[in-house]
Amino acid sequence: MENVRATTRPAFWLMLSVILVALNLRPSMAAVGPLLSGIRGDITLSFSDAALLTMLPVMAMGLAMFFGVRIGQRLGEHRSVVISLLVIGLATLSRLFLDSTAELILSAVLAGLGIALIQALMPALIKSRFPDNVSLFMGLYVTSIMGGAAVAASFAPLVMSRTGSWRLGLAIWAALAVLALLFWYAQRAAMPKLPGAAIHHEAFAGNRRAWLLAIFFGLGTASYTCVLAWLAPYYVEQGWSEQNAGLLLGFLTAMEVVSGLVTPAIANRRQDRRLVLVALLVLIIAGFCGLILSPQHLSLLWPCLLGLGIGGLFPMSLILSLDHLDNPCRAGGLTAFVQGIGYLIAGLSPLLAGIIRDRLGSFEWAWWSLTAVMALMILMVLRFDPRHYHRHFQ
Repeated sequence: MENVRATTRPAFWLMLSVILVALNLRPSMAAVGPLLSGIRGDITLSFSDAALLTMLPVMAMGLAMFFGVRIGQRLGEHRSVVISLLVIGLATLSRLFLDSTAELILSAVLAGLGIALIQALMPALIKSRFPDNVSLFMGLYVTSIMGGAAVAASFAPLVMSRTGSWRLGLAIWAALAVLALLFWYAQRAAMPKLPGAAIHHEAFAGNRRAWLLAIFFGLGTASYTCVLAWLAPYYVEQGWSEQNAGLLLGFLTAMEVVSGLVTPAIANRRQDRRLVLVALLVLIIAGFCGLILSPQHLSLLWPCLLGLGIGGLFPMSLILSLDHLDNPCRAGGLTAFVQGIGYLIAGLSPLLAGIIRDRLGSFEWAWWSLTAVMALMILMVLRFDPRHYHRHFQ
C-alpha cells in the first residue's frame, strides 16, 4: 500500500503541474475578443487586423509544432516547458507597454511560439507517463487549456472595467505563467525520459491517414479559434456590453471544460470513437444554426451547444490520433504533425471571418461556412474505423 501511495503522489503532482501549464495556453488569445472594442478605441484596428491577433499565434503554433519535438529532444522536456512558460509570460506582460497594432501582434506571435512548443511535447509525455489512462489524462490536459480560455474571457473585461485599462486586462494573465513555472520547475526530478529516435527519423508527411487526421483536427479547431475570436464582438454588435459578451464567451468555454472532461471519459469505454465524434459535430451544427437564426432568444443555449461540441471535439481529435499508434514516441510525433498542419488550417478561420465581416457587415456568413465544414467532417468521421488503424501505420 505504501508503494502505491509513493508512486501515486509524484504522478498527482506531475498531473497538477501539467494542468497549471495548460491553463497558460489560451489566455493570450481568449482575452482579446472581449476587450476588442476597448482596444479599437485606443489603437486603429480593423476587424481583419484584429483577426491577426488570433490567426498569427495559431499559425505560429502550427509552424512551431514541426520543430517542437526536436527542440524538446535537444533541451529536454522539462527545460523546454520552462523556457516556453517564460516566453508566454514575458509576451503577455509586455502588453502593459504596447502602443501600436504591430507591437500587439508581435506579442501574440511570441506567445504562440511558446504555446506551440508545450503542445508539441505534452501528448507524448502524457501517453508515456499515464499509458493506462490516456483518454482521461488527455481530457484533463485539454480541458485545462479551455479552462484558461474561460477564465481569461470572463475576467478580462472585469479587469478593464475596474482599472480602465485594456492593457492590464491582457497582461494580468502573466501571473498564471509564474504560478505554472513554480509548480513545473519542482517536477524536474519526476519527468519521464522519452527516447527521441523514433520521432526524429519518422516522417508522416507521406502518409495519407496522417493528413486526414491533420485536416480533421484543423477543421475542428477552426470552429474553436473562430468562436474564440469573434463570438464576443458578434454579441457586442447585437447590443450587448463588452462585459456581458465576455461572460457569454466565458460560459461557452466553461461548457467546453465540462465536455472536455466528460466526453473522453465516455469515449474511453470503447475503442470506436465515431459515434461520439458525430454527436459532437451535430451539437456544433445546432449551435451555429441557433447563433445565426436566433442570437437574442435562447442566447445561453447556442453557446452551450457550441461549447459542449467544440469542448469534446478538441480532445477527441487528439485522442483519435494517439489511438493509431501504441508507441508513445511515434504517437507523439504523429500528434505533433497533426497539430502542426491542423493549426495552420485553423489559423485561417479568424482572418476569413474578419474579412467577411469587413466586406459584408456581418459574421453570419462566417457561421454558415463553419456549419458546412462541420457537416463535411461528419463524412470524414466514417473513415475512422479502429479495425483498420494498423493498415495505415506500419
